[in-house]
Amino acid sequence: MSAPRRPLAFDPVAEASRLWAERWGETPRMRAVTSLMRVHQLVLTELDELLRPLGLTFARYEVLVLLSFSRRGSLPLGRIGERLQVHATSVTPLVKRLEAAELLRRTPHPEDGRAVLASITPQGRAVMEQATELIVGARFALGALSEEQCDELTDLLTTPRTAAGDF
Repeated sequence: MSAPRRPLAFDPVAEASRLWAERWGETPRMRAVTSLMRVHQLVLTELDELLRPLGLTFARYEVLVLLSFSRRGSLPLGRIGERLQVHATSVTPLVKRLEAAELLRRTPHPEDGRAVLASITPQGRAVMEQATELIVGARFALGALSEEQCDELTDLLTTPRTAAGDF
């Protein structure tokens, strides 16, 4: 595990907001986006560090979870990209790393000769279960929030997700 994070001597979002407001408008939205992106990076870093001993990153973990949720334990690579909202060129390296670790296997799609299926292996399921225990134990790196606050945050973020056509 890595050394504890050293906090900054100032709130970088507040400072960026102050400087932003001197030049441009939409300061509340700038502050919200900057906070959101900063929390994203902090959470992702914590989860990646947590999963490192298992040979995973959070992105690779997401692929394994997605495959475990599918009816057959397999999905076309394009579908993985759609579900995880990443470009196909980003899915391939994730899948290759998981395949090299024998956590999934790639096979030609039986009905679409152009597509490739990724299928989770029994070892992949076992590692995914271990990873899930770690992530749940770490409270998804959001332990500073109560369950009610997590629900409020989810509700708040549903509106921009809907507006962006996420669902």
